[in-house]
Amino acid sequence: MTLENQDQNKKSFLRKLLLQKEVRGRKAEEVSFDSSEALSDPSLKSLFSHQLSSPMPCSQVQSFSVFVATWNVGGKSPHSGLNLDDFLQVHDESDIYVLGFQEIVPLNAGNVLVAEDSEPAAKWLALINQSLNRSYSVASRRSKSPLCSSLLFQKPSLKKVCKSFRTESRRRLKTCNCSPILERKYSRDCCVWPPSTNMTEDYCSSEEDEDGLSNHVSSEISTPASANQMKYSLITGKQMVGIFVTVWVRKELVQHVSHLRISNVGRGILGCLGNKGCISVSMSFHQTSFCFVCSHLASGEKEGDQRRRNLDVIEIIKNTQFSRICKSPCSRIPEKIMEHDRVIWLGDLNYRIALSYSETRRLLEQYNWDTLLDKDQLKIQREAGQVFRGWKEGEIYFAPTYKYSYNSDIYAGETIETQKKRRTPAWCDRILWYGDGIRQLSYVRRESRFSDHRPVCAKFMVGVQVTNNDMD
Repeated sequence: MTLENQDQNKKSFLRKLLLQKEVRGRKAEEVSFDSSEALSDPSLKSLFSHQLSSPMPCSQVQSFSVFVATWNVGGKSPHSGLNLDDFLQVHDESDIYVLGFQEIVPLNAGNVLVAEDSEPAAKWLALINQSLNRSYSVASRRSKSPLCSSLLFQKPSLKKVCKSFRTESRRRLKTCNCSPILERKYSRDCCVWPPSTNMTEDYCSSEEDEDGLSNHVSSEISTPASANQMKYSLITGKQMVGIFVTVWVRKELVQHVSHLRISNVGRGILGCLGNKGCISVSMSFHQTSFCFVCSHLASGEKEGDQRRRNLDVIEIIKNTQFSRICKSPCSRIPEKIMEHDRVIWLGDLNYRIALSYSETRRLLEQYNWDTLLDKDQLKIQREAGQVFRGWKEGEIYFAPTYKYSYNSDIYAGETIETQKKRRTPAWCDRILWYGDGIRQLSYVRRESRFSDHRPVCAKFMVGVQVTNNDMD
């Protein structure tokens, strides 16, 4: 064999060796699905093109259930006998609960301009906990110091209530969970827990300041005997005047929640006060970013009012800004709503039906949902590309959710006593989503007579990117 042939053989051998190494590298980075359900869902497969942070050695997509509900409670504080089991569909448990309320306090000048009343929010949290953590609540009632009962009859501190229902500190939930490779490479910049001594005062502010919970001097409230008794842990509870949003996660999954941040946008009086607007929650779950937007948009059923609601949505998306808490250059933690992998928008969006009261009532009596939905302002505005372009909403197979007479199944205005409060029935309360990897399983309304609105609930199956480290 000549020297030239030997060189060619060596080069051929090296090319084959490099090619095999490249193939092995690609196989190591392949993503496999965890369940047959994820494999059969094209929307979940598209997760591969939407990564939260830097490339990871090996990951797969797992499916988790998310329950979302919105309820305008009409300025009424809940009573101790209000059972939320049906509202929360506790018979069909979910991994994550996202619950948004509007008008948890009357939208009067005192609450809007002075100091909002956080007592109703504490009561709602107690009732939610009572339903989600049923076994814990029963154990508490057997003890001499029941937490839920004390919350319903005292004037509690929302700070203490939130702390009582958490299994992890809020500061831990705000920290970075970047992959260990990134943490080692950028350990000087990445905000890992515990924080260094030069952590900013704003980041390490008290839980009271973080949750906006300094409105009341509380009575003494008993705390849970053990977090081990709780099935679900509170992730956040945030109030802005009448808007209140709370997120709960299965206790064993809380360790995978990170980068928790909150952003408020006021769109009420003068275009900036909090009687209208939104609270947005941003968080990472495993390696996928989520944003939950709970809003109360401009009211009114006059012609043109829908454009004010469109503007509210546009300004909320434009002005919502989440703080940057991860400084790793290879990590793309979202700072705007539309940068998240999964976005769910819930609330009293206040879009009406563009028909007269009498025509709407006639179609309601015929159960003619299709004709009514053709006149739904939100549907019209979306199809015209004026708002929520690219967003999705499930099919509506339920009656308009507003406006009812209190403690009644009759729409306001159908009796002489309620004619002054008459409004054209409408689907004001809605849930929409944006992003791949989200599949809606149900979209229903519940039949509580507590408010002049009926609550609306949706259940989703979402694909979440999970690394091998998370599964260890």
